[in-house]
Amino acid sequence: MKNAPRRTRPDCTLFLLRLIALAASALILGLEPLAGRPLSPAGTAIGAAVCVAALLFVCSIRKADEWERAVVLRFGKFRKVWGPGLFFLVPLADRVARRVDIRIRVTDFSAQETLTLDSVTVTVDALCFWLVWDPQKAILEVEDYENAVVLSSKTALRNAVSSHELSMFLERGDIIEKQIQEEVDKKTTEWGITVQYVEITDIQIPEALQDSLSRVAQAEREKKARTLLAEAEIEIAKKLEEAVLIYSKNEPAMKLKILSILNEGLKAGNSMMLVPNSIAGELKTRDIFGLEALNELHKKKGEGTA
Repeated sequence: MKNAPRRTRPDCTLFLLRLIALAASALILGLEPLAGRPLSPAGTAIGAAVCVAALLFVCSIRKADEWERAVVLRFGKFRKVWGPGLFFLVPLADRVARRVDIRIRVTDFSAQETLTLDSVTVTVDALCFWLVWDPQKAILEVEDYENAVVLSSKTALRNAVSSHELSMFLERGDIIEKQIQEEVDKKTTEWGITVQYVEITDIQIPEALQDSLSRVAQAEREKKARTLLAEAEIEIAKKLEEAVLIYSKNEPAMKLKILSILNEGLKAGNSMMLVPNSIAGELKTRDIFGLEALNELHKKKGEGTA
């Protein structure tokens, strides 16, 4: 979309200078009548000449702001690029062809309903950041350089859309932006214009395709989750394999591990625990938990009551 034309404010400084020149000319023409002397033809001619010279001098004064450059033509031929500050034009010979803004500009553009490489209809909106570094080339080489930048950007965006798949835009948009920027800048450099950045702001796809992409993304996330779970199981199996090798070579460590497991079960408040016979026999032989002593106490109490 082409930028709206900028409205320039009236230059009060030049207006005051011209007003002063008009007042001075009127004062010169009226000096002799106010003095009571008749107005001679020579005085009239001199006054008129001074008035015209003052008007031409004031009208030849121009001013350019810090961010402006004025392209001046003399009798239709390029003369010079003036600015910033005050500059003078030769009356009736020089004219300002155009004032060029050399600041960075932002232009929005879009590629309307373009097919991607995988035959998906999309609408891509983007921003182009550019500036004029050579006002002479921008004015003399191109009729309308602003519109030329916009049209070149649109063409490059359409080419990028048609040469890449939709997934490329969604996942690696920075590569597409760099490609568009380089393609447009290569063309505009000859016009004295540099394209600094191109940013993709929006990608519109059909609603029917959005549901399909959502399901694909969901399936992809499920796939990644299962893959991570499988990798975790593999890591656990490897650690268990290392633990088996350690416990097989160190029997006391294995027994300590068994006791640790039983201790954790007792802490959890389990009323019943299933223990393998080999472990139960080991515990009974060693009387680790004092079961034999407790059994002896119960027997003595039973004999005493009898």
